[in-house]
Amino acid sequence: MSKNYETVIGLEVHVELATKTKIFCGCSTAFGGAPNTHTCPVCTGMPGSLPVLNKGVVEKALSVGLATNCKIIQNCKFDRKNYFYPDNPQNYQISQLYYPICRDGKVEIEVNGNKKYVRIHEIHMEEDAGKLVHDPFTDSSLVDFNRSGVPLIEIVSEPDMRSADEVIAYLETLRETIQYLGASDCKLNEGSMRADVNLSVREAGSEEFGTRTETKNLNSFRAIARAIENETARQIDILESGGKVLQETRRWDDTKEYSYPMRSKEDAQDYRYFPDPDLPPLVISDEWLAEIRNAQPEFREAKKIRYKEEYDIPDYDIDIITGSKKMADLFEDTIRLGAAPKKVSNWLMVETMRLMKETNTDADHLTFSAENLAKLISLVEKKTINGTVAKEVFEIIFRENIDPEQYVEEKGLKTVTDTGALNQVIQKVIADNQKSVSDYLGGKEKAIGALVGQTMKAMQGKADPAEVNRIIKEELEKLRDQ
Repeated sequence: MSKNYETVIGLEVHVELATKTKIFCGCSTAFGGAPNTHTCPVCTGMPGSLPVLNKGVVEKALSVGLATNCKIIQNCKFDRKNYFYPDNPQNYQISQLYYPICRDGKVEIEVNGNKKYVRIHEIHMEEDAGKLVHDPFTDSSLVDFNRSGVPLIEIVSEPDMRSADEVIAYLETLRETIQYLGASDCKLNEGSMRADVNLSVREAGSEEFGTRTETKNLNSFRAIARAIENETARQIDILESGGKVLQETRRWDDTKEYSYPMRSKEDAQDYRYFPDPDLPPLVISDEWLAEIRNAQPEFREAKKIRYKEEYDIPDYDIDIITGSKKMADLFEDTIRLGAAPKKVSNWLMVETMRLMKETNTDADHLTFSAENLAKLISLVEKKTINGTVAKEVFEIIFRENIDPEQYVEEKGLKTVTDTGALNQVIQKVIADNQKSVSDYLGGKEKAIGALVGQTMKAMQGKADPAEVNRIIKEELEKLRDQ
């Protein structure tokens, strides 16, 4: 008879910080540059080159620590983590082991209506390694050092999670918090947020931990969930068959839905840590810490409360809009430019969400500006264009962020306000659609819809549907009175 098992999970989350330059040199951190163009003697590990700490890295690490309820270590320092790997140019990584910048934090998560805290053991600053590019045709590997020296924080949780759902909730909470801070864009697909999963299983009710494995190469929430389910089943199968789980690092292949061992799991002593001799201890003054604390932004929960009080929009809209800092900023910036909150909410919740779904676009990747959305809303409010034309123009704004005023002018999309020309078209539509006229006069009021549709078609959509409806109704009533 098989036993009941419990999964025990802790995460090591690496987050690339959104500074313009690297942690110990002035090279660019921009993603996607030509290989080995964002480099210098420091980040390629040239002998005699010396690191200089980027103040912005410390400030972003502090802001994340404060937002995750951590204790700030005001006297901290950097250490060297020694290991050889081709994309690690110095043969060591500058990190923090003994005195990390943040410790003993916690974040609240909610899964299926149940809330719990996931404790954070520590947050430390470190430099990223380069990137190996494997070429299967030449059976060789190439090294790109552009990423070498990009600033990271590593957020190390306690083993407090018990399912893939809890892990995803924790990661979503971290991502949302860090994005609101502006500390990182947290794009998993570009590697600016990466998670290593430490997982073990044990008999339900046991206090003793099982042997853990660490699974790497996880760059999407979907991959993380699948890897957790796969590794949980793998470890249970081993234990059920009388085997022993080995402590090792495994690599997940999401295409094949399979993990394979990379190396035996190292402990801290394997890396021969020692204090970095080129970097002095870091002292964080009370004044500096207070400055960072006072600059913390309004987070999602506070926004939700304020939106409820200030704007007359539904709770559902509030929940969706505040779920992304990008969306919340768009909403507030458009209102600041004079648009009514309910109108802005409608455009974001209906047309924006529709196009996001059609184009598989994440909220964080929206490219249109608040200025152009505000202009579009104003064009509709002033009846310069009608709702149908507005939707067509918005599709162009969504994809290309064009100026709607200029676009409407160039394409001749303004609503026709010449009542003489409109009356002329309506008279012709009534004359050509006698059945619809008869149906309406016979009591079928919905028949007017066909006449309105024919008029709008003849006007190429450039008429006010409400005005068309009003004039047609007047003309039909005149016929009734004859």
